[in-house]
Amino acid sequence: MSDANASDTRLTATPAGVTLGPLDAIADGAARGYVLQLRAGRFHGFVVRRGTAVFGYVDRCPHMGPVLAQVLDGYLTPRGDLIACSWHAALFEIDTGACVGGPCHGQKLIAWPVATIDGMIVTR
Repeated sequence: MSDANASDTRLTATPAGVTLGPLDAIADGAARGYVLQLRAGRFHGFVVRRGTAVFGYVDRCPHMGPVLAQVLDGYLTPRGDLIACSWHAALFEIDTGACVGGPCHGQKLIAWPVATIDGMIVTR
């Protein structure tokens, strides 16, 4: 595969130990998208913050495959209690990624292991 093709490949995982940035870059109760260009391709993910806890997921709806948010960092419902696919109205639990409503009921988002270490969000 040439380097040009590798950059077009959409990845579903990242290496451990990648620092995404400070926890404070995400407001408590909000989410933020991340796009990482890796040698093997491009990774799209997002992180939801709840206090000091973070929950990461691959930015891909299990129903049809597009990224979830049509608006930058718009991953949550207006009340902020669920993750929402803005394309097809699927709803997901923040702590498990399980679909609890919409066309992909019974499926889950792909977890993206992240943690907070010394105030920084880091992949695991």
